[in-house]
Amino acid sequence: MTNAASMREEAEALAIRALGFVAADPELLPRFLAITGIEAHSIRRAAGEPGFLAGVLQFILAHEPTLLRFAEETGTPPAAVGKALRALPLGNDDHERSV
Repeated sequence: MTNAASMREEAEALAIRALGFVAADPELLPRFLAITGIEAHSIRRAAGEPGFLAGVLQFILAHEPTLLRFAEETGTPPAAVGKALRALPLGNDDHERSV
């Protein structure tokens, strides 16, 4: 249990850094807001919703130049972003599929 909780805490910390990275970039923030449909004043509230932090990491992962710039600026290995995504709620492929 401790290992899973620790992994989730680390993943959340990375996602929060990624959110700060996106929010500080005048080109990325409007794109993020447009894709997510979130208004800038609602980000803080949305950040508490299940799946939001996973969505931030999905946004970073969806564009390789953004991923590489985030990795370089934060000293984060690019593979760590995908690993963090899988540790967050709604960040994995383990969901029910209809048959």
